[in-house]
Amino acid sequence: MVAPGKAPAKADRAAPRGESQLDLFAALPGDLPTHDQMEMMERPFFSLSKGKRTEPIDYCVRNGTTEIRVRVTANAETGMATIWDADILIWAASQVREAMTRGVPTSRRFRVSLYELLRAIGRPTGGAEYGRIVEALRRLKGTVIETTIRQKGTRPQGFGWIEEWSAPTDEEGRSLGIEFTIAEWLYQGICDDKLVLSIDREYFALTGGIERWLYRVVRKHGGHQGGGWGFTMAQLHHKSGSTRRLADFAKDVRKVVERQRLPGYWLELYRTEGSEEALRFSARALLPTDHPGYAPKRLPRLRVAARREPGTTAPE
Repeated sequence: MVAPGKAPAKADRAAPRGESQLDLFAALPGDLPTHDQMEMMERPFFSLSKGKRTEPIDYCVRNGTTEIRVRVTANAETGMATIWDADILIWAASQVREAMTRGVPTSRRFRVSLYELLRAIGRPTGGAEYGRIVEALRRLKGTVIETTIRQKGTRPQGFGWIEEWSAPTDEEGRSLGIEFTIAEWLYQGICDDKLVLSIDREYFALTGGIERWLYRVVRKHGGHQGGGWGFTMAQLHHKSGSTRRLADFAKDVRKVVERQRLPGYWLELYRTEGSEEALRFSARALLPTDHPGYAPKRLPRLRVAARREPGTTAPE
């Protein structure tokens, strides 16, 4: 068992299973550290609105000599997966990362009770949430991504966030648990130490789509470096994939700045030398102690579940 606060040696980690070993991964119980997949955080993969979106996302940016493209299309019946639906993928990433830390074999096929899933992503555990999770699974299954992020700008790779899912109920309509299989592209990104970041669990309490999206961008780019990081409003609008006009998008971002609810980060608007509106974000713990946004870095308070012996499963 790895000592608290110490990263495990790579030799201690369980290797990801191959396609021929796609076993069922029963969810680890307890409050686990929350992790997100960096490519999902940085690029526009999700709708930022709870309303049905069928208009595709077409994103293109040049990174040095490489052109990175993302195209997201939606099933006409279900609409595009939303940034709230992505909570299920964040949960999956957190489970895989914790299992790797403990040396527990992982898989991209998951089983979890509805109660444990809802509790882990900060949702109410009432009966109405069952239908919302099923709708989210349908959108994640029906959304198709084509991207060159890992292809060095050549041919795009296509996949859906979820390959298959099931959410059976008993005769009285009570959930019997949820099973789903995430895309190999996502699974490999989660297993790669260089492509995963820890995020604040308070992320799940953020209610606005742009607010949630902005936190993930800030966490990905801002990190914990001194001096902060910034983007012009036009750059942020392009990165978001939002269907809103730039002027309306900018209004939404200003509201997020006014609220200052992003966990761990302070936001401020400024004007560039070319008089463009821009947003700077800084880690609160690195601000001067007399700054109104200063806050010491919080230590996580987690109830970590006991290590599970290989070959055993968690209870429903």
